Amino acid sequence: MKRKRAVALSYDEQHIAPVVVAKGEGMVAERIIERAKQYDVPIYEDKTLAAMLGQLQLNETIPEELYKVVAEVFAFIYQIEKKVEERS
Repeated sequence: MKRKRAVALSYDEQHIAPVVVAKGEGMVAERIIERAKQYDVPIYEDKTLAAMLGQLQLNETIPEELYKVVAEVFAFIYQIEKKVEERS
């Protein structure tokens, strides 16, 4: 059985691309996911993407090769958040 892996990204205008702000496997991944849920941070599950992002260092900007896929994830999350706001 493979260990669970989690990577948290942050994006703001100070950076040219999203940055890895947390990452871990096993119990650390569980804590990252638990904390995200606690603060209503959207969670997107993609084992392949998590494996690629997990190779990066903390505070490292994602590589250009991942811009498109990460942009799609952020767009997906934005759409979900927008739908939730409309229901409120």
